[in-house]
Amino acid sequence: MPEERKTIYLCLAHMSEEGYEQKYVKEAFDTNWVVPMGPNVNAFEQDLADFANSNSDGTKLDRKVVCLSAGTAAVHLALIACGVKAGDEVCVQSFTFCASSHPITYLGATPVFIDSEKETWNMDPILLEKAILDRKEKTGKYPKAIVPVALYGMPYQIDKIMTVADKYGIPVVEDAAEGLGSRFNGQVLGTFGKLGVLSFNGNKMITTSGGGALICRNAEDANTIMWYATQARDAYPYYEHTAIGYNYRMSNVCAGIGRGQMTVLDQHIEHHKHVQELYKELLKDVSGVHLHEQPNDSRYDANFWLCAATLDADVRIQGQEDAYKEVIRTAVGGAAGVIKAVDCAVTDCQPNENVEALRVFMLSKKVECRPVWKPMHKQPVYCEGAEVREFKEFKVLEGSKMIAYVNGVSESIFKVGFCLPAGPCVSDDDVRYIVECIREAIVG
Repeated sequence: MPEERKTIYLCLAHMSEEGYEQKYVKEAFDTNWVVPMGPNVNAFEQDLADFANSNSDGTKLDRKVVCLSAGTAAVHLALIACGVKAGDEVCVQSFTFCASSHPITYLGATPVFIDSEKETWNMDPILLEKAILDRKEKTGKYPKAIVPVALYGMPYQIDKIMTVADKYGIPVVEDAAEGLGSRFNGQVLGTFGKLGVLSFNGNKMITTSGGGALICRNAEDANTIMWYATQARDAYPYYEHTAIGYNYRMSNVCAGIGRGQMTVLDQHIEHHKHVQELYKELLKDVSGVHLHEQPNDSRYDANFWLCAATLDADVRIQGQEDAYKEVIRTAVGGAAGVIKAVDCAVTDCQPNENVEALRVFMLSKKVECRPVWKPMHKQPVYCEGAEVREFKEFKVLEGSKMIAYVNGVSESIFKVGFCLPAGPCVSDDDVRYIVECIREAIVG
């Protein structure tokens, strides 16, 4: 009997062939460093700093890195370092995962969601400036920070965003959680702003099983972050606190995995780029399917953490008539954890029926194929009760939990977009099989 095909997931963790991860984890156990901080943490931070500071032209930066328990923790501490407090506002990309915006709410501040531009799918710098000026007019204050996101590893228009930020004196927190190794003009994402966020979740470019880091502009910022990440203790022989701190430092065991993963980081980045190029070649004659590519500008160098594509609304997919007929009962694809039961299979903002049908068809072929992120300004936790102000080229949604400057780009992409497997465990044969399945799914 032929061997049963294994499910092809979006991006699975991949360890070094030499077993460096196990070596460094064993060192942690052998030396009894099985707590937050330790030699592996220090070495992993240095490895990350060496990578982040190396520009493609051979020049060097001098950023510092602090390893933390999660990328979400990194966003949280970055906002604190920017002085964000209750009652403040923070401009953040709407087209992203919730970890980009939830920490704003943790602090009692209000997210000001900024919609996307069509080319990179990331924060629209023109709309960003309009939002900043509108908030200043409405509140008398500028937002306290700007958080662009490298969606699926695609670099944002960082030159234009930094120009706007510098013009109004607003610090930038780069959310490069999905963009480790992506570059703009030869410089690693996360090194342009005041702070840069990295994630080492199980499905990222490299993993520590769970964890994150902050790239800091200088030693002073790094020391501030480390202080807050270790309960914000003052220099006394007993615990004295003049600020609220957090238990956010990375485990020495997890950092051991990270040290080993650094030996395969360049290999992983090149593999993702290779998979993107293979999809591009194989999908070029598949009518109605469009691979999302980086701008035709040599400054953009995406890691293609996930390969994203769009499906024309008029493309018919097998099983489309049954889309959204059944309520989801379990976590979808490679997602894990507890999900809240729902009574209705549809919402007021969801992918087109053919995109959902494609997801279901691909799952039947043992291929994980997921929708793109749902814009945060359409999430019920934020948008409930929001009122609308209409302008010529955009609209403003304003409620008790958010403000959003919307041009329709992210919502339109959400309706037609989907993600394809791209991780280091995805082989060329897997990519060919995936494209064959897409062809088979299309009716006619």
